[in-house]
Amino acid sequence: MKKRVTLIDYGIGNLLSVSRAFEACGAEVLQTENPADIAAADYLVLPGVGAFVDGMRELNSRGLVEPIRAACASGKPVLGICLGMQMLFTESDEHHLTPGLGVIAGRVEAIPNDAGNGHWRKTPHIGWSELITPSGINWQGTIFTDLIERPAAYFVHSFSCVPASPTAKLAECEYEGIRICAAVRQGNVYGCQFHPEKSGLIGLHIIRNFILL
Repeated sequence: MKKRVTLIDYGIGNLLSVSRAFEACGAEVLQTENPADIAAADYLVLPGVGAFVDGMRELNSRGLVEPIRAACASGKPVLGICLGMQMLFTESDEHHLTPGLGVIAGRVEAIPNDAGNGHWRKTPHIGWSELITPSGINWQGTIFTDLIERPAAYFVHSFSCVPASPTAKLAECEYEGIRICAAVRQGNVYGCQFHPEKSGLIGLHIIRNFILL
């Protein structure tokens, strides 16, 4: 029997590529903005690209904030992708301070342009970067189960998540001399700053692991 994945449609994000990636992994995908569908979901995915303030405005205008929070609290597997991961956090200072979903404690901050010694760090961070296991974190039993060491994933972002608890950080990546949070986990809730749907076989492996949770 195919796993049923509910993909939240709130007007922002490339739902087609995400949907196709999950379908390629054997899932049945429902794209919806209906709170009842979110409540009934077996697996929930919050995608997104663009600005934090725009994403939260769309979630609020559609009455989706509380249904998403309830889904995260229910124990069902939830995955935020790119902006979707960022919106799981407490707040972001993109443009101005904006409250997020508050599922994971922490902030979303701009990747610093000042690289020190007169050097300038380019943003956005676009391209392939290796995923690094943070000290003390075990990937087994997570969406990263059985990945090769330091697999590469595809990133497009100018802001990065800073979890309040280091144990929430599932993966990091290196970008022009700094470590950036690449993925998070808090119980049943996961987030990927990178795009698994654009990350080739590694991304499909992560998606398969998610629908096996």
